[in-house]
Amino acid sequence: MAQPGRNDWALATVEVDGAAVACLEIGEELYRLEPALARVGWPGQSDVAALFRAWERAVPLLAEAAAKVEPGDRVTPSRRLAPLLYPGKILCAGANYFDHLAEMGMPGAKKEEQRLFFFMKPPRNAVVGEGPTVRMPIGTEKFDWEIELAVVIGKTARNVSVEHALEHVAGYTVAIDFSARDHNRAPETFYKLDWVAGKANDTCCPLGPRFVPASTIANPQDVGLKLSVNGALKQDGRSTDMIFSIAEQIATASRIMTLDPGDVLLTGTPAGVGVPKGTFLAVGDTVEAAIEGIGTLSVVIQESA
Repeated sequence: MAQPGRNDWALATVEVDGAAVACLEIGEELYRLEPALARVGWPGQSDVAALFRAWERAVPLLAEAAAKVEPGDRVTPSRRLAPLLYPGKILCAGANYFDHLAEMGMPGAKKEEQRLFFFMKPPRNAVVGEGPTVRMPIGTEKFDWEIELAVVIGKTARNVSVEHALEHVAGYTVAIDFSARDHNRAPETFYKLDWVAGKANDTCCPLGPRFVPASTIANPQDVGLKLSVNGALKQDGRSTDMIFSIAEQIATASRIMTLDPGDVLLTGTPAGVGVPKGTFLAVGDTVEAAIEGIGTLSVVIQESA
């Protein structure tokens, strides 16, 4: 999958000597964000999350800073953390790909018969970066994967129209929505599903490996998504198969709640998840999620904590 070229920039947060360091990523190199932005007149910016609160100002200055990085700004990280530490809210669209609906028992579904719905994940507890970072939820025997295109909000959205919704997007990253499927089900109750128990577990929302600005993705409704487990391809889809577009998701969500800069929307997953085949994750498994134009996020499943 592609990653930023020499003339592009992305944002990353990495670990250097045990500390989180916000970086500009240019080509194959990572540069400390703070001195680069200070060089173009915006000192004291050492946190990626803070940039989204002034995103309209940030975009031209980040481009200018990317052209003025110096060799002394370069860092060699021990690993990548989630690029955004931490989102304000994580709002997730459920069952939003036609082929995923089909594998879950609803072939031939029509958009007009569907209702867009959301669930939430706790940002500080669920978000992790690459590596051996994901812990099996306590007591689950059906731990499943879902690759998702993640949208980062860069401009406050409240009751916005579909036509103007994408104006509120700062950019994109890769997300994996891990689910405890057995905890998600509550057949003995009148409500039948427990979204918190199944979806809101600690470490179950990896983000990364980088954030790319919206301008670098020509059409977010036509990007490829692939996920593999231990090298075996499980999911291979395109965002063209979404039932409700990114713009429709933002418009709908903004009528429920205000979307603030730094909030993240997970936009659904294509077919290929484990539950239809009864195939689930085990401790030690490696999950790799790749999205065109962004890159590959790789995590390893650890024991429950």
